[in-house]
Amino acid sequence: MPRLQAIGIALMLMVSAARGDGPADNLPENVRRIPAIGIEPSPDDREEITIRLDELEKAIRRLRTSKDARIQELLPDVIIFHKAVNDALRFREFFAAGDVKKAKTLLVEGRERATRLEKGEAPWTEQTGLVVRGYVSKIDDSVQPFGIVVPPSYNPRTAGRYRLDLWFHGRGETLSEVNFLHDRRTNPGTFTPADTLVLHPYGRYCNAAKLAGEVDALEALAAAKRMYRVDDDRVSVRGFSMGGASAWQFAVHYPDLWFAANPGAGFSETPRFLKVFQRETLTPTWYEQKLWNLYDCDKWAMNLRGLPVVAYSGELDNQKQAADVMAEALGPQGIELTHVIGPQTKHAYHPESKIVVESKLAALAARGRESNPRAVDFITYTLRYNRNAWVQVDAMTEHWSEARVSARIVETADGGVELGVETKGVEALTLDFGPGRAPFRAGGPRPRVKIDGVEVAGPAVRSDQSWRMQLSRGANGWKTGEAAPAGLVKRHGLQGPIDDAFLSRFIFVLPTGRCPHPQIAAWVEAESARAIEHWRRHFRGEAIVKKDVDVTSEDMKSANLVLWGDPSSNTVLAKLADRLPIAWKSDGIVAGSERWDAADHVLIAIHPNPDAPDRYVVLNSGFTFREYDYLNNARQVPKLPDWAVIDVKTKPNARFPGKVVAADFFDETWKLIAPRRGLVEAR
Repeated sequence: MPRLQAIGIALMLMVSAARGDGPADNLPENVRRIPAIGIEPSPDDREEITIRLDELEKAIRRLRTSKDARIQELLPDVIIFHKAVNDALRFREFFAAGDVKKAKTLLVEGRERATRLEKGEAPWTEQTGLVVRGYVSKIDDSVQPFGIVVPPSYNPRTAGRYRLDLWFHGRGETLSEVNFLHDRRTNPGTFTPADTLVLHPYGRYCNAAKLAGEVDALEALAAAKRMYRVDDDRVSVRGFSMGGASAWQFAVHYPDLWFAANPGAGFSETPRFLKVFQRETLTPTWYEQKLWNLYDCDKWAMNLRGLPVVAYSGELDNQKQAADVMAEALGPQGIELTHVIGPQTKHAYHPESKIVVESKLAALAARGRESNPRAVDFITYTLRYNRNAWVQVDAMTEHWSEARVSARIVETADGGVELGVETKGVEALTLDFGPGRAPFRAGGPRPRVKIDGVEVAGPAVRSDQSWRMQLSRGANGWKTGEAAPAGLVKRHGLQGPIDDAFLSRFIFVLPTGRCPHPQIAAWVEAESARAIEHWRRHFRGEAIVKKDVDVTSEDMKSANLVLWGDPSSNTVLAKLADRLPIAWKSDGIVAGSERWDAADHVLIAIHPNPDAPDRYVVLNSGFTFREYDYLNNARQVPKLPDWAVIDVKTKPNARFPGKVVAADFFDETWKLIAPRRGLVEAR
């Protein structure tokens, strides 16, 4: 290596160590561990922590036996302390000497809460100020923490409801549960508006609230609404740095949930950000580019037509790029982005800009969310995100390509009302107005809907002033009736790609049989162990793991099954293999006219479970981004589509599970698309 090049790489490594990401994190063969291995507590500290953990664990076991429903409901508020410290000790996630002291403090509070709860008391539930709480996640039964700032004016016994700001934290590679809980008990955060609850989700660590981190934020919000008096029409989404990226994606994907969005810095898409901020040379496959559509917020800008946005950036911050990209995307939508810029400021909130931003948010909160708008514009690239207000997309022409709906409540010349709807890339949709929200008069003329220029008669308005109409496109145009084609189709929550299986409850199913191909057996053993480890490391839960012979019919109904092995080694896979679109026999994997030798190739795939069509089966994969992608949150997007064939002669690395020799999506009816489209060049 030339001397100057070596010096340059050394300098990049030093920069990377200081800032957490940068050009040195563009080297796939030299990926630093995230999170890093922490320090070992002293023997005395370890003994003290272990004793306190044991005491708290015994108290938790006693509480679990209680038949008091309220105790069971509040038990996660105790468990968060035990889990945080136990995991830090078990997985070496004390990153500094101060973390050990924090852990001891958390155990004291956990023990105090357990003692009070055993007496039937829970004073923290009515506490104002900084409070930490917990909930049980539907994904993996893990207890996840969140913080909430409760204003001094909050009174749980009054009829009033409170504004809530959902605030996303920035990137923190050392943000263990210990550090998160400590911060949420001591740091009020960037904004604490008057008479406002501020919810701080953990987001399952450091992933920009994407995938399981996204579900965490939604589950934390649901928990906060159960625990506190939240005004549904005055909930905002906010954040800074990585949290700004989170705010952008929650704004475009769930535009009907918020009264406003306030993203600060961060990133708003993947490819342009990585080229500018990371100075990375990108060589994506065609399917990776399609999958960028999941989180590239600029492509979803149409959804911000009905959601007020106040963006913030420092004038000198290179992450101002995020808002600049979104301003560019909003231009064709006829929207000028409100972009507050902190003068001569780098990656921070300028004090005067904070006042400006908060005054705008306060004005928007006073107006509240427009929960029943007269106009709805919605764009999506996947049925995972399929709803805006009273418009729901139920079937698309093709996933990962643009589907859009523009719907209007229109007054007619005769003084009546009709709905005008225009679509693109949509095959089925539902127009749904809840009780008291129908724009038509009950008992009046049958509602009229004009969709893509054709009038379709709608159903009668119901007595509770609700109205719902399902439409599907047939050979002769739009018709009323079922909202989606019958049979096996891609639909909301069952549309792929592989990573989608890890947004709801899943079980890793390990093989007990013998695989006749040693290379495949070794790959399965290593990759399944890696998936279990990295679920905890990156998404902070313990994956539910079973042997194939222990899987029950209830497991089939209640969880997505992640089947490891091949049909000869995994008994569950053997029962399902003949009903999947890609054949996997003892001598080969066959997709249409293409075949790969089963001795050194493995199939990765997602598909509805033939024995439980409301759930997925996944073959041989955890979430699909790997260690290299941990280094920058913009990289943390799905890397594989609905299926892929892996040549295991090439060893897995920090980017790929082996050599990807073919990969593609299934069509809208979960059938195989001509496989040659899915072939990829050797990496």
